Amino acid sequence: MGAVAKHKHPWIRRIVGAGVLVGAGYALWRAIEANRSEHDLGWETQPFPYPPRPRTVEAHEPSTNGWVEPNSATCPASHPVKGKLSSGIYHLPGGFSYDRTNPDRCYVDATAAEADGLRPAKR
Repeated sequence: MGAVAKHKHPWIRRIVGAGVLVGAGYALWRAIEANRSEHDLGWETQPFPYPPRPRTVEAHEPSTNGWVEPNSATCPASHPVKGKLSSGIYHLPGGFSYDRTNPDRCYVDATAAEADGLRPAKR
């Protein structure tokens, strides 16, 4: 009868298996953190091997016209209403397209956006 060949180093399979499990757990943790930190204003997600880093808060000068320039695709907490000049629409926090809108201007409130000639989003 045939004998089953024994490996010289059976512990290698255990180490590789443990490494795969740890790597999968880390990837899952990063995916969960990326989704959670998207809504958390304190952290900015980074590409896979790098940990999230704290957001830098830039001081915006108070505007007399009710709007400020956006900080990349986000609006500062003091000006949460996102305005899109090409469509003439503004989006309120919690609205349907608010998270995916890249604003041209950030407004203090809906009144300031309407004063600038924008209309509210339908959803």
